[in-house]
Amino acid sequence: GHAFVQDDDGYYVAAAKGLGLDLFPAQNAPPKDCDLTTYAAKEPYGEGIVMQTVGYTQISANPGTYVFRLRPGVSNETFVLRAENVEVSSYAVPSHPIGVQTRPGRSPEDLFRPATAADGEDVPEKSAWGGMLSNLRSKFWGGGQEAAAATGVGETVHIFSVASGHLYEKLLGVMILSVRANTEAPLKFWFIDNFLSPKFRETIPLLAKKHNFDFGFLTYKWPSWLNPQSEKQRLIWAYKILFLDVLFPIDVRRVLFIDADQVVRADVVELWNMDLQGNYYGFVPFCKKHPNEDTWGFRFWEQGYWKSHLGESPYHISALFVVDLDKFRHHGAGDLLRQTYNTLSRDPGSLSNLDQDLPNYASNRLGIFSLPEEWLWCESWCSQDSKPQAKTIDLCQNPQTKEPKIAMAKRIIPEWQGDYDTGMEAH
Repeated sequence: GHAFVQDDDGYYVAAAKGLGLDLFPAQNAPPKDCDLTTYAAKEPYGEGIVMQTVGYTQISANPGTYVFRLRPGVSNETFVLRAENVEVSSYAVPSHPIGVQTRPGRSPEDLFRPATAADGEDVPEKSAWGGMLSNLRSKFWGGGQEAAAATGVGETVHIFSVASGHLYEKLLGVMILSVRANTEAPLKFWFIDNFLSPKFRETIPLLAKKHNFDFGFLTYKWPSWLNPQSEKQRLIWAYKILFLDVLFPIDVRRVLFIDADQVVRADVVELWNMDLQGNYYGFVPFCKKHPNEDTWGFRFWEQGYWKSHLGESPYHISALFVVDLDKFRHHGAGDLLRQTYNTLSRDPGSLSNLDQDLPNYASNRLGIFSLPEEWLWCESWCSQDSKPQAKTIDLCQNPQTKEPKIAMAKRIIPEWQGDYDTGMEAH
């Protein structure tokens, strides 16, 4: 659908950027402007966040009649909903207009007004409603799966990844086991459902139960106004970076991305708690301090266009990154990335490595916090003398040898065959 702010005469005057929407079956929807207890007793079918671009939002739903409600908290406190009902009768549902009007004394900018925390940092305004509804929303976004991680001590660390094909799904399982082996924190893994096999969907609940973590599946239909990608690998790269602001439930306020072909050797809580110094996200510089001299000639980012564009700033790799979703959403970083992508992707020769070229290109406007380099070691690009400090090992391909990933893993990761490869074979 498309959500817009309307004036007193009913004309659309602006996209309702940042608006939070809940979708309920019509027969089970709470009344508009009802009290907290009444609202919390109703379980939303889904939720959506409105983009700046043409006020776009999407929520997946089965056939039926549904009712929109403004999400409790700042969305409901700022706006009044005009359009409510939507009928889903086929797979080709026309775009549904959603109109809202600003409440007296409020402004659309109130959606992005920060509240001041006790430590002096700015944090997005959050109503008590959101916390009480988080358990209800997790049932939908988590696919109904609840793992023992919910009883753990401390804040849940949210990690997402993407994989396609038997090899990468196996590597993804090993990555999960390596994260679990190095932290006692509650974990929730998020997977892009668009590319997963039925076998993986059947296996992951067993893995979650055995190793004490929660999980959820995410999906997002490619918007018609966003330049398409026809090659599967490039589509996967695009899903890593283009929809960060709208993929996750609003209650997920920070997320880590870890590539499927990584083995983690340290506690991810360190990354989770890392101060990004006001930046929206943080990536690891591409072996800048300890480069592998044997592959120096293949370091495209050290020459030509990238050297000119970045200047003294490092080129960052997208195999591992941290996103402050609160700041990312509230400052429209996702909209800027999509606008930049739409401009650059008109040229088929641009964005060769889409998932990392895009944030590096946009770094002059969005900025990137440089995570410590030990958080991503790759034999192809990093020196051997820096390996003992590695907190993750990435199986990135060597441009000279093209060594298969499993063979590489057995050769460079001592714990691979004993702890992880055998552990995955059991599933």
